[in-house]
Amino acid sequence: MGREFPLPAETRVFVVANQKGGVGKTTTTVNVAAGLALYGARILVIDLDPQGNASTALGIEHSEGTPGVYEAVIEGESLSKLLQPCEEHPGIVVVPATIDLAGAEIELVSIVARESRLKRVLDAHLAETEAAGEKYDYVFIDCPPSLGLLTVNALTAAREVLVPIQSEYYALEGLSQLLRHIDMVKAHLNPGLDVSTILLTMYDARTKLAGEVAAEVRGHFQDAVLRTAVPRSVRISEAPSHGQTVLAYDPASAGALSYLEASREIAMRNNS
Repeated sequence: MGREFPLPAETRVFVVANQKGGVGKTTTTVNVAAGLALYGARILVIDLDPQGNASTALGIEHSEGTPGVYEAVIEGESLSKLLQPCEEHPGIVVVPATIDLAGAEIELVSIVARESRLKRVLDAHLAETEAAGEKYDYVFIDCPPSLGLLTVNALTAAREVLVPIQSEYYALEGLSQLLRHIDMVKAHLNPGLDVSTILLTMYDARTKLAGEVAAEVRGHFQDAVLRTAVPRSVRISEAPSHGQTVLAYDPASAGALSYLEASREIAMRNNS
């Protein structure tokens, strides 16, 4: 497929965050990455969720004992030794999450500079790849659905926040907690962090409620909200069980096309 997206001059580092589970966070991470990769972008996906769902959806080995993000965050291992290529989407490489990561929150408590462990290894890796002429265009960090130390590490390492919001009644409830958390990280650890992108997910255009939620979110976040809303879709739900993104599983489906369009919007808003 020919490139139609502009590529950023500098690597854009996104954290995909929402402490509310089931809002399409991992689905958004892998499908936006896949959409951008289709147009020639080089992408690093860091799976920071112990459940390893992003690794599963990208067809990446992440059984117990597989070297991955645990070794990077806890042991300071270089990311270049932990990367796995995504066969389905050339252009994407992944640092997988294994169940070993489940204990990392507790282990991090006693580690020096515990909030910036991921930033340190990521910055070193980005400098290394840039020096080798192999710069990434995008980095996506998929967070666990909580506001613990792993999420703080992700927010400290990133430059932009992408927040998927489910088009349902309690959509904005709990979001204030996430925004407070982000403000705290900005104040103490990462002043350049920006909530640049909001994506409405599980959108059902047939319901009045979805329209009301969308209007409320757009009123609150203004231009940060993408025009594209991702519909509620069986194909999107089925894809991970096949170890695929929806863009690979059913590229002509409404879900795949909406994620492709969301990827295009993100690329056009070149924040570099």
